Amino acid sequence: MPIKTIKNYSPNFYIKKRLKKNIKLIIIHYTGMKSEKAAEKRLLKIQSEVSSHFLIKKNGDIIVLVPELYVAWHAGRSFWRGMKSLNFKSIGIEITNPGHSFGYKHFSYKQIKSLNKLIRYLLKKYKINKKDVLGHSDVAPERKKDPGEKFPWAYLAKNKLSIWHNLSQKHLRKLRKKNCSKSERKIFIKNIIKIGYPINSLTKTITAFQRRFRPELIDGKIDQECLKISKSIINF
Repeated sequence: MPIKTIKNYSPNFYIKKRLKKNIKLIIIHYTGMKSEKAAEKRLLKIQSEVSSHFLIKKNGDIIVLVPELYVAWHAGRSFWRGMKSLNFKSIGIEITNPGHSFGYKHFSYKQIKSLNKLIRYLLKKYKINKKDVLGHSDVAPERKKDPGEKFPWAYLAKNKLSIWHNLSQKHLRKLRKKNCSKSERKIFIKNIIKIGYPINSLTKTITAFQRRFRPELIDGKIDQECLKISKSIINF
């Protein structure tokens, strides 16, 4: 591996290897536990039945928990662009952060720097499209909030490691909280389906979309700002 890592393997993975061509997504998580030590212990404990391929610690260390060609248990019940059971099609990256239940924090500079290197390596190795670098809440909006609204998606996109809209914040703020008509709401829903989102629970999916692309206001309501952003995103 061309980037520096530390191996500390988890027992929580499927024994059968998958084909390299079947890896199509990268899914980013936060650990959501009080301490970094507790989070790492859980990912290594067989009884937890959870793992990921990588764990990025606060100091930027990248821990390899599961080799890339094995299926780690990180996404759970999930969906994206017609694909289900995304553990089999993805690489999971956990970043230590207490999450929404334990005092959600901004990710450290060292964490994001290491993440950038790791994603760049994975995109190239597996020929993954940058639009398929996702958050856990994107693929499981009914259940998950991570990596959350403090995750720097715009920064990743600036480094060509993910996607972001190309609209000015000044323009978008003028559209915030402005109501959409019934027909405009339908357009928004069609857009997010096209992007890849599941819509079993529409309000939670809208919330996930906002957490990702409009983190300044997460209210689960479709407004003109969300509609405008969705139109921009489907062009990727």
